[in-house]
Amino acid sequence: MPRATSAKVTGQQARKNIIQTAREFFSEYGYLGASMSDLAAKLNMTKAGLCYHFAGKAEIFKTVLDEAFSELSQALTEAKSEQAAEKKLENLIKAYLQFGAREKNLTKALVLKLAPRDAKIMEHIVELRRQLLDLIQPVIEEVLASKKIDKPVDSRTYTLLLTGMMDGLLLEYSIFKQKVEPELIGGAIVAAMF
Repeated sequence: MPRATSAKVTGQQARKNIIQTAREFFSEYGYLGASMSDLAAKLNMTKAGLCYHFAGKAEIFKTVLDEAFSELSQALTEAKSEQAAEKKLENLIKAYLQFGAREKNLTKALVLKLAPRDAKIMEHIVELRRQLLDLIQPVIEEVLASKKIDKPVDSRTYTLLLTGMMDGLLLEYSIFKQKVEPELIGGAIVAAMF
């Protein structure tokens, strides 16, 4: 019986190593630039050994996206601990941009919806994107309520505008290989929007 437990831990550790390596690999090369053969070689295992743990590249990619989204969600939740609505939003923007700068291609897939041509993965990304908007929208609503704006505004539209700005900035910085400076950008975005 102890062998089964040991094998299970080893299998779980192998899966964890695969996910971590795949995350780095996808972040560097994107979904289309990463092959199962290349990933297996990077892990010093056979392609068959890799397929023992995951059915294919799409399953690995979805697992990596889920892990990345979980980390982003955690960072955004922690950013919302501030009391003042505008400061909360500024912290949320900083957390989003820090994550985006660190994760490169994963962020592009998750927030910019630059995905492989796999319909199931695309549906998964769209769902993660919806969850992301749902995390941000309540903070937008708080800021809008604190501003006492005369005309009714749609908080979802503001949420889309905000994420669009952040996504655009991440894309621009990525294209021009510039360093993202969330500390400076967060306040500027809040000031521009409100």
